[in-house]
Amino acid sequence: MNRDGARKSIWQEEIKKFSPGQTLEEWYDVAIVGAGITGMSTAVRLQKEGQKCIVLEASNIGFGTTGGTTAHLNDFFDTTYAQAIKDFGLHNAKLLKYVGIEAKNIIRNNIREFNISCDFQSKPGYLFALDDEQEKRLDAILKGAFQVGHPMVQTADTPFPFAFKKAAVIPDQAQFHPIKYIRSLAEAFIRLGGVLVEDCLCESHDENGDFVVLQSTIGNITAKSVIYATHIPPGINMLHFMNAPYRSYAIAFRLKGDYHPKELGYDLAEPYHYYRTQQINGEDLLIAGGEDHKTGHADDTGECFSRLENYVREHFDVDTAVYSWSSQYYEPVDGLPYIGVLPGSKGKVYTATGFRGNGMIFGTITSQILGDLILKGSNKYKDLFNPERIRPITGFANFVKEQTAVVLDFVKDKVFAEKVNSLAELSEGEAKVAKYEGESYAVYKEKGGKLHLLKSTCPHAKCEVRWNSAEISWDCPCHGSRFNVNGKMLTGPTVKNLQRIEL
Repeated sequence: MNRDGARKSIWQEEIKKFSPGQTLEEWYDVAIVGAGITGMSTAVRLQKEGQKCIVLEASNIGFGTTGGTTAHLNDFFDTTYAQAIKDFGLHNAKLLKYVGIEAKNIIRNNIREFNISCDFQSKPGYLFALDDEQEKRLDAILKGAFQVGHPMVQTADTPFPFAFKKAAVIPDQAQFHPIKYIRSLAEAFIRLGGVLVEDCLCESHDENGDFVVLQSTIGNITAKSVIYATHIPPGINMLHFMNAPYRSYAIAFRLKGDYHPKELGYDLAEPYHYYRTQQINGEDLLIAGGEDHKTGHADDTGECFSRLENYVREHFDVDTAVYSWSSQYYEPVDGLPYIGVLPGSKGKVYTATGFRGNGMIFGTITSQILGDLILKGSNKYKDLFNPERIRPITGFANFVKEQTAVVLDFVKDKVFAEKVNSLAELSEGEAKVAKYEGESYAVYKEKGGKLHLLKSTCPHAKCEVRWNSAEISWDCPCHGSRFNVNGKMLTGPTVKNLQRIEL
């Protein structure tokens, strides 16, 4: 398994163990935990600036969300400029505009400097409203873009096969192959003198005086600063109550005929759908994404793929679905990421989380923000993305809603765990969280009848896991930790496995 799901992503042929076989030192300037786009971009930036860096990855590079992204590179975001103006003011919304521009420039500069071949292409993006309600939203998006000076104009035509009410075009957007890109960053990082260690789970940290000591499965690592580039930090932190985990689904199709749209496309449905093409082994494939939902909150995740496939086939002339996969992201309560000093730390531990659906851009800009904070003590985006920002109005309703859901999940699962009289009641390929002789278990029966029995309580915050039939995993609905059928951790914030019961 090269990424955190049973389904193979379109990028997965490039996801392999890196295994550089480097010698560990006694201490480092910066230890970066996580080898996705956030960790590798930041590691390269700091190593270039003369810092002695180590990257520690629990599995292999690209194992998490970077290996499951659809890799759109946008300088407009899921949090629109209109919403940013409303919640953070015009000045901050204008500041947000430069995040996407600068992140794309960082990617372009890395591609040139390190001679990276990663299928990078600049192309326009299209937003299209399919009904009256979406048209109102697009009007607000266009107005907000105009107010901050972001290029976005109404258009009478799009290359996408939808009967739209209104559409807009955004120039100079981009796409790339995310694993080719971060693998090349990893190679450049090592050439610059950095150290990369895979299969190394970081379990906790202690801030002692001028250093931070990371406790890991390969022993203690000592560094002046630590960066958690793990999508959400491990342990229990206020950020776990300010972010909600979501799953998003993607399918790559073979195409029929000679014509198909090569641009980037997005509707304004809830949840929205998004489209792009990618050439794999000389063949152009259409990648479509959507059907997002809160992690652990779908009765049948397989139906999400079915709905997405049916929707695409209704509008596009496509053939076989070659790849289908899902991925995880975190929704911040006020719409903007948290990038900076980890709340509750003494100032030497940093984090980056809450990227929504814009992980490639925010993961890249993290290298500039955290690089500047470590090297200079400040950055122009420091306050905008400060993890300790307190906004009693903005996002408060969402905060209450998300935390109410977490509490309800906790109580409901504890009280209403399904009762079964015998584990033998499970059909092959079926899974349940079940009460058995007074204890709660996560039970999965393989084809062939083999049972996998786990304690169902997530080690992170003691919520009960739920079955994800599409990825053959146990997902925690509270904070997004995920486990395979053997109980092995796939996704944090937990750093422990589910307890396995040997039969």
